[in-house]
This record gives sequence, structure tokens and C-alpha cells, in this order.
Amino acid sequence: MAAVVDLITYPVKGCAGTSADSTHLTPAGLAHDRSLMVVSVDGVYRTQRRDPRLALVRPTVSADGSRLTLAPAEPESGHGALHLDVTTSAPRRDVDLFGATYQGIDQGDEAAAWLTDFLGTPSRLVRVPPEHDRKTDGLTPGTSGYADSSAVHVLSRASLAHLHTRLAEGGAPPLAMDRFRPNIVIDSLPEGAHGGQEQDWAAEPHAEDRIRRMTIGAAELGYTKLAVRCAVTLVDQEAGVRGGPEPLRTLAGYRRFSAGGVVFGAKFAVVRPGKLSVGDEVAVEEWGDAET
Repeated sequence: MAAVVDLITYPVKGCAGTSADSTHLTPAGLAHDRSLMVVSVDGVYRTQRRDPRLALVRPTVSADGSRLTLAPAEPESGHGALHLDVTTSAPRRDVDLFGATYQGIDQGDEAAAWLTDFLGTPSRLVRVPPEHDRKTDGLTPGTSGYADSSAVHVLSRASLAHLHTRLAEGGAPPLAMDRFRPNIVIDSLPEGAHGGQEQDWAAEPHAEDRIRRMTIGAAELGYTKLAVRCAVTLVDQEAGVRGGPEPLRTLAGYRRFSAGGVVFGAKFAVVRPGKLSVGDEVAVEEWGDAET
């Protein structure tokens, strides 16, 4: 049976993710996913492409989104944790995300000072306004917070295992799943694990590329596009530093996208919100041809 084996939310864009046993899938993705973003004083988004130390910020957010904690990956780093109330009523300001202008709610000087000190560059923290109405493109239209594009990134363990085989052939070590920052990780569970029949598709590398509609619990997702990979995959998420050429070098050998770049994983829009839990069956309602 194909099932969800991990659910990861990234409350602050570019920072570390938080795994959960269950969460709610909203129209904009997993609850609170990329609802906050670190920006320069001019409002331009910060990313691990330029600021790899973002990976060392461990944010957690309360269930209702009203409280945020920013903590360093290593407590002995000299930086204590910051606890703050998330405001949605402060004045809006323009923020830049990939050259597009959106609105953000500044979270105050205390958050700005903490991030500036930790990252070593002047920074502010902003939140998506409640009236945020960003539209995302792709095969299935949708919305998202400050995600790069579509609301949900799906990746299978089979795809990562196949990459590991390719890396080993070139003498490179395996890489952690967090290099790719997925929201939903799926796998093929043994027959009978949840009382159903094993579905071989989940054991096939890159099967997620061909899914067009799927249901997980009460929720439904629609395919938007393949996930084009960038230099963030080169950042060691535990060390907060950019490493060597992998995995992009190996992916370029077998995952080149006809439209440019290399791809790994797939993006989805939320068609029907609902609760998600680890162990939920992933039922494919519609298949298509992979775009690669």
C-alpha cells in the first residue's frame, strides 16, 4: 500500500522543517507552511541559495499560528531561543519573492534583531497577510503562502533510493531527504500493513511525476508541475553550509528537464483541504505521462 510516511511543515521559508504525525491541509498547503519569510531590510526574500545558515534556524509555531519560536540548531551556539506573538494586524509592507511583489506583515524589531545576529546580515521577518490571494500556476491552479511555487511538494522514498544508487555509482555518499525539503513523503508499505493490497507504483522511482490527482484521507491534491531543483539541494541542512556538486551533478545525468534544469519530486495544488496523518493511504485517482 502506498502511504504517507512523513509530513514536514516549514513555518519560515528557507528555515528548517518540522515533522508532524498529523496536520491539516489548507488551500495554501500544510498548516502554517511558508507562512513567514525572512527578508532583507529592503523586503527582498532570503534563501539558502545565498544564506545557507537559514537551515540552522529551527522554527516552531503553535497550532493556531499565534505563537512562534525561533531556536538555533545547536543550543550551545550562543544564541538563545526567541518566543514571540505573531501579529496579523501590523501595517503591511511590500516584499519581493522571485521578482514578484506581495504583501507582508512585519513581525517587529525583536525578531529582526535575532535573525540579523544569527544570520550575520540585516534581516526582518514578515508574515503572509490573512487577505493574501496569491495564485499559483501549473496544470492545476491553486494558491500558496511564500512557497517557491505550488503549495505542496511530494517526494517518494523510492526516488531518493534510486538517487542513492546513482550517487554510489559515482563514488558519492547518500544524501538525507531534507536536502530536497518535501512536504509529503510517500512510500510503499508491505502488504497487510494497513489491511490493504500493496501498490507497486509507490516502489517505482519518480512515480510521483505521473500522478495527476490523488486523495490522502479526506484531502485531494492536483498535480501542477515537476520540482525543478536549485542550489538549495547543495546545502547540508545539519551544518548550514553549502557543500560540493551533489546531488545536482548526478541528477543532471538522468533527470534533465526538457524545459531546462533538473527535476526531482513533484508539486501539487490543494483541490480539497482535509486532515493528513502519517500512515494515511495515498490513492491515485488519475495518472498522466511524466513531463520529462
